[in-house]
Amino acid sequence: ADVQVGQTSPPSIMSATGMKAFWNHPAGPQTIHFWAPTFKWGLVVAGLADINRPVEKVSTAQQSALAATGIIWCRYATQIVPINYNLMSVNFFVALTGLYQLGRKQGLVGDMPPLGKS
Repeated sequence: ADVQVGQTSPPSIMSATGMKAFWNHPAGPQTIHFWAPTFKWGLVVAGLADINRPVEKVSTAQQSALAATGIIWCRYATQIVPINYNLMSVNFFVALTGLYQLGRKQGLVGDMPPLGKS
């Protein structure tokens, strides 16, 4: 689409304007508000790795703590200004993996076959 004089197109994330906006965002990569949730994705990866762990070795206390903090911080991320979608999404998945493991522990969710095996 042609942009006429006086009109602007929305910035693409790949454009210089879009990257500059991302870089300078209050929750962008120049702040801890970006990096803390980014590294917290490691908890999600660890939770996914525990899917293959025998259910008797899953810690109820640990999974309860992960599920509870995930829910609390997911809600918190929607109440701060600006909304931190990175923080919200990582905590949603932390809570989801914790709740899944608790479901396995309580027998509500059946065990999945190990990944990569049928």
